[in-house]
Amino acid sequence: MYVRGLGMGLLALLLLLPMRASATPALVFDPHKGTILYQEDMDALWHPASLTKLMTAYLTFEALRDGKLTLKSKIVTSKKANAQAPTKIGLPVGATMSVDLALRALLVKSANDVAVMLAEGVAGSLPKFVKRMNATAKRLGMRRSRFVNPNGLPDDRQITTARDMGYLARALIIDFPEYAHFFAVQSIKIGKRRMKNYNGLLRSYEGADGMKTGFVCASGYNIVVSATRGGRKIVAVVLGGRTGGARNVRAAKLLDHGFRRFSWRALFGKNIDKLTIQASLTEGAPNLRSKVCGGRRKARKKRKRKRSVKKKQ
Repeated sequence: MYVRGLGMGLLALLLLLPMRASATPALVFDPHKGTILYQEDMDALWHPASLTKLMTAYLTFEALRDGKLTLKSKIVTSKKANAQAPTKIGLPVGATMSVDLALRALLVKSANDVAVMLAEGVAGSLPKFVKRMNATAKRLGMRRSRFVNPNGLPDDRQITTARDMGYLARALIIDFPEYAHFFAVQSIKIGKRRMKNYNGLLRSYEGADGMKTGFVCASGYNIVVSATRGGRKIVAVVLGGRTGGARNVRAAKLLDHGFRRFSWRALFGKNIDKLTIQASLTEGAPNLRSKVCGGRRKARKKRKRKRSVKKKQ
């Protein structure tokens, strides 16, 4: 096919470029070579939500590597862990769980109580673990990230960027390949409950093999997803989706684009480590609550009014 006014080489290049789907951050890159295959606003500050648990997993893997814990080690449900807001497993205070099952609950169920259990098991206390999170982020090059809890529950101080999440995903893939299977677990059973992984791309996208979703009203729907095809692994980061479905569609399109562009990387790819930060260090992360959860709040109020009317009748 030929388009008037465009040479075939330029046309081919244009076909490789994804449409700008939204104004929220996105990144797709090769974690082994660092080549950026596409990015939008990858240095814009954002709330990570449960993507935070990727750092909790990283520090747990470090503790396993260093012999401080084993997969069979038991971690305890403290009062602090038990008090966390959902999503959670809900073990009573004093109950224990193996590190192996805890990692699965963390990455499949996105359990906020288990994140605290792991944090306390790894570092001895929550403040010590958070301090370690930030020191590790700095070491990994996550210059715009700040952590204040191990699970991503809402806190305006907890921020990251798409690039920083890419750095963390790369570190998990390269430093701990022996634990890659934890990110690909599609479901777990705890007691009588069977829980599916919130990362629906594991079931719907060919080659998807990790990593984590996240959501709070302030951030919208986030995801870090890895996929492997033909021996090539790439990672996509999407922040600020208005719905989980929209986030997944955008991530899948970015992965498709990334796999198509592999052969073009020598000509057009830039390295994630060599690009200077492209956003102001003084700007804050946006709050998407009214856009993402405003409709939900109105729907809940409407349902309550209907129930109230029925009771009066």
